[in-house]
Amino acid sequence: MQLEDYFDFLSPDDIRIKGHRIGIDNVLDYYKDGYTPEEIAVNLSTLSLEQIYATITYYLHNRASVDAYLKRIADWKNQRYVEWAANPSALVQRIRAVKAGQTAEKVS
Repeated sequence: MQLEDYFDFLSPDDIRIKGHRIGIDNVLDYYKDGYTPEEIAVNLSTLSLEQIYATITYYLHNRASVDAYLKRIADWKNQRYVEWAANPSALVQRIRAVKAGQTAEKVS
């Protein structure tokens, strides 16, 4: 079995662990934050240790390309957040208005 057999390469910006909706970025975020594979398994309990080790090994063997992938994912998430923050839904606007009203009442 090759490392790539552990993953579904859905697009250049979407690599998931085979049989899961979990992307390699989810595992690698924990790994880069200093979590051990065993700690990652606790947080991502549907993954086996073998899958977690395969993801880390794939990263270590392809560090430059995976780092570029992770940067694209982070940039995409940030852009989505900026768009969301600039155009909040009607529900978010109502919640903000209620919170602003509660804050104003406390100050008065």
